[in-house]
Amino acid sequence: MRPGWRRPRPAASSVRRRRGRCGGGRPSSSRRPRRWPGPAGRQQLAAEHPGLGTITVDTTDPASITAVRDELTIRYPALDTVITMAGIMEPEDLRDPASLDVAERTVEVNLLGPIRLISAFLPGLLAQPAATVMTVSSGLAYVPLPATPTYNATKAAIHSYTESLRVQLFKSNVQVIELVPPATRTTLMNQQNSDVAMPLEDFLDEVMGLLEADPEAEQILVERVKWQRIVETSSGGTTGQ
Repeated sequence: MRPGWRRPRPAASSVRRRRGRCGGGRPSSSRRPRRWPGPAGRQQLAAEHPGLGTITVDTTDPASITAVRDELTIRYPALDTVITMAGIMEPEDLRDPASLDVAERTVEVNLLGPIRLISAFLPGLLAQPAATVMTVSSGLAYVPLPATPTYNATKAAIHSYTESLRVQLFKSNVQVIELVPPATRTTLMNQQNSDVAMPLEDFLDEVMGLLEADPEAEQILVERVKWQRIVETSSGGTTGQ
């Protein structure tokens, strides 16, 4: 906790209020694997959770981000939380010149996307009584997967960017949190049915519990990702798998 600093509305309360609007303690009543929320998926989410608003943003297009920011400011003038979750994950063979296309797409979505979103929304967040920015890195930022080198690099960059953002906003009303997921059952690398990946509902439940337990947390680490963080910290570097 920061000496002499206490937020009037910590991140856990802010995120919990949004989860509460999505049907109680869970964002969905089922445990079926999540699908990427295209137009049909967004309509389904809105139908399942009355009061939940949806909007489409292309984080590779600065104009799209600006338009969405302006629309959301009108819709939700008290908006006080932004969670940046943009991410693609593709294997790369660095011996193949075509891997450069994968690298450029990955940097555009995974790194520039969150930076653009934060840049667009930060002035509005600074105008709120209390606000939260949550970035999403990965355990692979600390112990990389050799098959996805640029993905690992972008998540390491998100970690570094988050650390700098937190320092620059130290005396502001904006709390900065880094969420560090392990492998979870999502469509990234077709892990939605993987036995070694963490079920998404279990991940969400543990994250909410950690936010409740430590509202001033700067980094959220579920148990299944801690070994990667510990390996990086104890070795002073990273190791391959």
